[in-house]
Amino acid sequence: MKQPLAYVHPAAKIANNVVIDPFVTIDQNVEIGEGTRIGSNVTILEGARIGKNCTICSGAVISGIPQDLKFRGEESVAIIGDNTTIRECVTVSRGTASKGKTVIGSNCLIMAYCHVAHDCVVGDNVIMSNAVQVAGEVVIDNYAVIGGGALIHQFSHIGQHVMLQGGALVNKDIPPYVKAGRNPISYAGINSIGLRRRGFTNEQIRDIQEIFRYLYLSGMNNTDAIERIEAELPATKERDEIILFVRNSKRGIIRGYV
Repeated sequence: MKQPLAYVHPAAKIANNVVIDPFVTIDQNVEIGEGTRIGSNVTILEGARIGKNCTICSGAVISGIPQDLKFRGEESVAIIGDNTTIRECVTVSRGTASKGKTVIGSNCLIMAYCHVAHDCVVGDNVIMSNAVQVAGEVVIDNYAVIGGGALIHQFSHIGQHVMLQGGALVNKDIPPYVKAGRNPISYAGINSIGLRRRGFTNEQIRDIQEIFRYLYLSGMNNTDAIERIEAELPATKERDEIILFVRNSKRGIIRGYV
């Protein structure tokens, strides 16, 4: 259902039961899935791919031109999965030649005034509280919860099930399953409450805690800690994921307690 005061480019591909409120602008080369609602004064620009049953609230700008001086007008997209809510005045840039796409997964909640820059990849079930600012080419894995006002440096990687303190300044990678906060950003324990809510057993949580004792409380450097973890702790999905994350970190992981 399209209000007469909305503008929809005739080449846009809009499912039949999408609701489009007044004063919306939808450009060409846009696709919007079934059951999605587009609130008033939303601007959806070329390259947007919005899934089913999403809610895009007033004033949001989806698939805006990247704020990157290297961008030369190349064709790229901004993809939003199913059942995701984009609240008021959120901005999501489309990709550049670097990756070609910006992705926000399914079942996410992106609260008011957040910015997701070019070529970011945000997983499923991610929550960003108000005014989170995510720079270019950041990766945020599934089930991460990002506190309000957090500033995330370009190329950073935030692992799955992370709980990040509001107002945090993130300039290092944050391993999965942890809480992170303070200034400068540092390890603050594991996200045990979030893990229990998502069905992790007490045994799994204890195993994760033991891994991070090696990494952050043993006095060893990361290389030695990883070698000891592999040699002394039983192989589990979580153990192997943490090891791979640390080894693949390009910016280095956040430090331990100060």
